[in-house]
Amino acid sequence: MSEGRILIVEDDFDISNMLRIYFQSQGYEVSVAPRGEDALEMCRQQLPNVVVLDIMLPDIDGYEVCRRLRSNLRTSHIPIIFLTQKDERSDKIHGLELGADDYITKPFDVEELKLRVRNAMARATYESLTNPTTGLPSAKLIEEQLRRLMRRDDWGILYIGINGLDAFTEVYGFVAGDEVLRYTAMVIGESVDAVGTPDDFIGHVGGDDFLIITEKSLVEPLVKDLERRFSEGIGTHYDFKARQQGYIVVRDDEGNERKVGLMTLAIGVITSDDGPFTDIREITEAAAAARREGRRP
Repeated sequence: MSEGRILIVEDDFDISNMLRIYFQSQGYEVSVAPRGEDALEMCRQQLPNVVVLDIMLPDIDGYEVCRRLRSNLRTSHIPIIFLTQKDERSDKIHGLELGADDYITKPFDVEELKLRVRNAMARATYESLTNPTTGLPSAKLIEEQLRRLMRRDDWGILYIGINGLDAFTEVYGFVAGDEVLRYTAMVIGESVDAVGTPDDFIGHVGGDDFLIITEKSLVEPLVKDLERRFSEGIGTHYDFKARQQGYIVVRDDEGNERKVGLMTLAIGVITSDDGPFTDIREITEAAAAARREGRRP
């Protein structure tokens, strides 16, 4: 099982390669970005659990990368550790003012960096800021965004689940099930990038429950785009036979067999027109009910 996803933003190949090899040996999934713009694009494609960020980069500097990550709702929660040769007090303060979580200077002790990475990820999980499987914002951050809805009158929520995930996990195992959750998170991110706005919020409520907070006018195109993207790629998670026949066979405790179709998305929609809502609990209950009933625009 992966310890988590690390994005290393470093243009020095020797350093980035050493860190990649080291953290992979510790059980982490590691991506490397040699440029700041590359790092921002990689975060849009798949959220890391922590970013180790050099300040001196060949295009935009680490401060600008940090500022952009913090100013975007989708990435504002990701822990950031600055890794740099700068050790002036003013440089450290500037990085922390921009929202960095930690700061370590070169030359560094890789064991110390590992502990700082582990602690940053543990804090985020403990504070219910992120889901450990997908890296998406979780309980506290979702609640914060829902409270903001109370002051708006143009919002829409897509409450998303995965039909057939339990049966899939029973056949292929929990590791494969987690891969489906990560795939779903990626699809949702791609769909919001293509159809939504930079201010749209994506959250992982727990289990196979996801949500998107967007503008009311974008709900319908997002639903269509999500379903298309999910169906186009979900087959790769099955073996060849299941893809060909369009179902898997699940056996119960008594040995009885039943056929379960390939996974699809279960999406329910509510908008500000379904209100008024007096608290966030009413919103979440209405969204969950909309998904159960398959309520659409």
